[in-house]
Amino acid sequence: MFDIGWSELLLIGIVALIVVGPQDLPRMFQALGRLTAKAKRLGREFTAAMEEAARDTGVKEAADSLSDLKSMTTKKGLGIDALERATERFEKWDPKLPKQAATAGAGAALTPDPELAADLDAAELAPEPEVEPEMRAKPAVKRAEGPGGSA
Repeated sequence: MFDIGWSELLLIGIVALIVVGPQDLPRMFQALGRLTAKAKRLGREFTAAMEEAARDTGVKEAADSLSDLKSMTTKKGLGIDALERATERFEKWDPKLPKQAATAGAGAALTPDPELAADLDAAELAPEPEVEPEMRAKPAVKRAEGPGGSA
């Protein structure tokens, strides 16, 4: 609280001895001790009164329910950990690998299927089919029907 070392205390004691005098010094220290004890007692009473007021208003129950809410909103509680695992598996997925090797155990080595890889590469390199001009001019728009069956 107060950053007072031994040298400062010695200096305060010498100044007090000179100012107050050797006869009144013990009574002054006794009064200072009583004042310090009274201040500590008032601090403890204030703390106890604040804790009791908090108990009466339900702050503790609110804090407990907040900690329960925090425990429910963890990654595991919300299922985010499962979502992260699924995302990692999806990012590692390669469509060129055969299904049997992908579903085999973790110890199985994954080897690409050459036929599937050739088909996928050919599909990626193939040009897109031409669209007839009539279809390009009129986009097909489907109107949603209302609850009574009319648009």
